[in-house]
Amino acid sequence: MAFIQYLNFDGADLPLPVSYEVEMEDKEADSGGETEAGTVQRDVVRAGVVSIAVSFSVTPAWLKRLTEFKQRESIAVRYFDPETVDVKETQMYVDGFKVKLEKDTSYKGLWTVSFVLKEF
Repeated sequence: MAFIQYLNFDGADLPLPVSYEVEMEDKEADSGGETEAGTVQRDVVRAGVVSIAVSFSVTPAWLKRLTEFKQRESIAVRYFDPETVDVKETQMYVDGFKVKLEKDTSYKGLWTVSFVLKEF
């Protein structure tokens, strides 16, 4: 049985994630809000902006590669979209990069890396 390729950064397939959560959010203008009559008015500037919270258990080699991706201003990301059950591509950046040593081994450890990808 083949696994789904959840993430691809600039043409490089990433390892299978431990967790993968896609959130779609609408961006609203400042002009929206509650009216005097008590109704809510939404001025949606952009609908369905994607953010993906993901974590991996990786070797030191993958830790180094993920750290390099974190330092880029923009990444071409192909991601599995659970809403359409298809792969989509967009420009994203890495936010909230966290690294945790899970187990010390003779191969420089097993690491847990987590971050949030945010769409431009």
